[in-house]
Formats: sequence, C-alpha cells, structure tokens
Amino acid sequence: MGMHFRFGNKRTINLTMKDYVIRFAELKQAYPPVISRWGERFLPPGLIKDGKIKDFEMIESILEECVEDWKIAKRPIRFLVPDQFVVIRKISIPADIQDDEIKGYLYMELGTSIHLPFDEPVFDYFPISSSDHEKKEILLFAAPEEMVTEYASLFEQVKLKPAAADISCLALYRLYFEQEKYSENENLMMMHIDLLTVNISIFEGHLPVFMRHLPLEFDVSKWDHTTSTDQENSYSGDSQEVLNPLENIYKEAERVMNFYRYSLNQGNRQITKILIDGDHPWIEEIYKEIKVRFEIPTVTIESRTIEAAPEDRAVSPFHLNIGLGLKEV
Repeated sequence: MGMHFRFGNKRTINLTMKDYVIRFAELKQAYPPVISRWGERFLPPGLIKDGKIKDFEMIESILEECVEDWKIAKRPIRFLVPDQFVVIRKISIPADIQDDEIKGYLYMELGTSIHLPFDEPVFDYFPISSSDHEKKEILLFAAPEEMVTEYASLFEQVKLKPAAADISCLALYRLYFEQEKYSENENLMMMHIDLLTVNISIFEGHLPVFMRHLPLEFDVSKWDHTTSTDQENSYSGDSQEVLNPLENIYKEAERVMNFYRYSLNQGNRQITKILIDGDHPWIEEIYKEIKVRFEIPTVTIESRTIEAAPEDRAVSPFHLNIGLGLKEV
C-alpha cells in the first residue's frame, strides 16, 4: 500500500470491463484522487458472459468506438482480471527457499503440491510474516493465462497498451485505505455488488485472505440503463425478482463470516467491519439492510471526497477504476 505514485508524460488509463459495461477513468493525481476524465459504455447482453468474451469481433468493434470517442488510443492501460477467474490462496513453502527463488519454486510446484482449478496460470505472490521457522507463508494470486492473454490481445487490437493487470478487491481496498477508514487490527469483509454478481473478500492486516464470487440470478435484460444526470438504472420486472437473489446473498455473507471465524480461525477471529460498494442500482438499500442484519460497523466509500471534473454522472460506479489508478508503478 505505497502512498507515492508518479505518472509519466502519458497518464495511464484505468479500464474496467464487466458483462454489461465498459468504464474508463484517467486520474489527474492519485493522492488524494482527482479524476480528469471518465466515461462508460453499456453493452448488449451476451457479448461477455461470466467474464468470458463470447463475441470477440463485436466487443472489439465496440471497444474501438470507445477508444475513439474517449480519445485514449495508444495509451497505457491498467485493467482488471474478471473476478470469476481469480484464485487467492494462502500457502506454506519451506523456510529455506530464498526470496529470489520463490517464483521458480512456485512454477515447479504448481500442478503437483499446489493445485489450482485451471492449467497454465499466470500468478503473483506476496510474502506473509510467520513465526514458524520451518515454513514461510505467502499469498498466491492466480488466474488462467489464456483468459488474461485474450483480454490483453483485445486491448492491443484496439491500439491500447496493456501495462498492468489487477484484481478488483485490491483496487477497491486501495481506495478504502486512501480514505483512511481502516482501524488497527481490523478484519474487514468487503462486498462489491454490481448488476450481476457479488464479490466477497476478507482482509487481514491490509492483505486479502479470502475471496468468493457469487452470481445474482435474474433477467438482466429487464434492467434499463438511462442516460439521466445520475445514471439511474431501473428494473422493469417485479422487484421481488431482484430482492430474492439479494436475500440469498445476505445468507451467503453470514456463512462466509461464520466460515472465517470458526473454520479458518477456530473461533479466535471474527469480522469487525463490513465495506459495501458497487454499482447495483439499489446499493443504498442493500447497505442499510446489511447494517441492520449484522450489527457490525458498516461503511461505504465516500464519493464526495473524490474530486472529479464536472460531469453529469455519479462517481460511485467508477470506484474500481479509481482504485486501479492508485496501483503502484
């Protein structure tokens, strides 16, 4: 969580792609974040499904239009690996493995002693302090190489320059950290809720130790994207069709908290704070419901503290893009 970031002559574009929307943000400065330009383009259903590109040619055509409209051609970009494909795992390695040997050791052990739900991963890791003199602990971040390469190729096809890939929970946590909402020794559960999915992650000591990605089951075609001053979304179907999946999410959040407390920590740790964020149209109602249900301090990202160029749209859907902009070089 370094607090210093310098831009080059060409500021990096922070791009996010979901099943239903493409968003970009360019930061004028990172600390505190000031957005100089930002934009979004909603996608027809089915072009991207569960993070997988289903119609490469159509997505490429749409993204080409976005690049032209947003005037970001030939710019370096940061992008998010779709949550559906990300694995975060705490693993132990022999203590005699030197720091400069860890990556090679992981390459050797992937598929043998270290098992992932896909072949040929791209990965990164972060060392964790440990009192065990025989073992070192690290956090392993992994995703399928094929999927990351496909997104990088897409961006290159439309004259963008992929500079870094990131994970949504890390991007969101950077923004949370920047706003100084954290407390010492807190165990934070973050729930990022968008139109189609919920990503639940748990942070200890500024590091993610758990992540679970969940779908929201309903007819996405009934969400209407309007271009009003506050970028409202309305649901044309029965509201119960949205409320029922949310009820399942609340129950899953409770199961995650119990799993963290009892299965991962034998009753010695529990969630001390919840962060709610996302571009779900009913996010304020969801926040209030979770605050009442769990009786745990519950917070949100303070959009009003983020300075942005005067445009007729809300900042909150761009929190992940801003968090990307806080990523160290």
